[in-house]
Amino acid sequence: MAALALAVVAVSTSAILIRLSSAPKGPMAFWRVAFTWLLLVPLARGSLSEFRALRGRDLLSALLAGVALAAHFAAWFESVDRTTVAASVTLVTTQPAFVAVGAALLLDEPLSRRTALGIGVALAGSGLMSLDGLLGPAVAPAPLMGNALALAGAVFAAAYVLAGRSVRQRVALVPYVLVVYVVCAAGLLGYSLAQEAPLVAYPAREWLLFLGMAIGPGVFGHTVINWALAHVESSVVSVSLVGEPVGSTLLALVILGEVPGAVTLAGGAVVLAGIYVTARARS
Repeated sequence: MAALALAVVAVSTSAILIRLSSAPKGPMAFWRVAFTWLLLVPLARGSLSEFRALRGRDLLSALLAGVALAAHFAAWFESVDRTTVAASVTLVTTQPAFVAVGAALLLDEPLSRRTALGIGVALAGSGLMSLDGLLGPAVAPAPLMGNALALAGAVFAAAYVLAGRSVRQRVALVPYVLVVYVVCAAGLLGYSLAQEAPLVAYPAREWLLFLGMAIGPGVFGHTVINWALAHVESSVVSVSLVGEPVGSTLLALVILGEVPGAVTLAGGAVVLAGIYVTARARS
């Protein structure tokens, strides 16, 4: 539980680090994933047999998961500069709702009435948050586009989870994530080259931020969350991640001086309620 609490705090710093960086989003996402991969490589010693377990359908699923993760990072990183931190992080956290829908459609996992209710509540809250770009003074340069990109990031994150769900039942964590991160980094490298953005011409401050994204949200965040799943009930993990938007919003208020609007706060509360209902129902 202590590790899980640390992980939630770590992932809450992601949007703040993105906002503090002035680098193009493609290279920023690429170096975050690349540094995370390098930091995890030492854990792969003696795992050759586990790497060999990734073959056939499992390998294809890992490749698809890497592509989906790259698309998630590309969409969500772009959203952070266009809308408020509160809206971006809350909307991207709706991925459990999309996972539930995808599991019902693709994995033949029935969608209960309670799950459907939670999804409906979360999407209603998402719609309410999108009104912040239409009602009152905008607090972000392109809130509607930013909110749409955050929702797209949630859909791609759900695809990442669904692609890897069955694989993780047969393949150890480190070999799986190393393969996924390599594919993800390759996709983000292609995205960076398509943007014609520089890959290495950055000051020391930017490199420290890239490394911070890898150590904080990457290693101590998502990797520790995956580790915690072996020791804590999945329902507890799912519900605990609802704390990420709260933590990110508080950090944005303290560090960036960003005060979320009333519509964003109201919509965010509805989204979090929907995610909570969905996570509890899926457990």
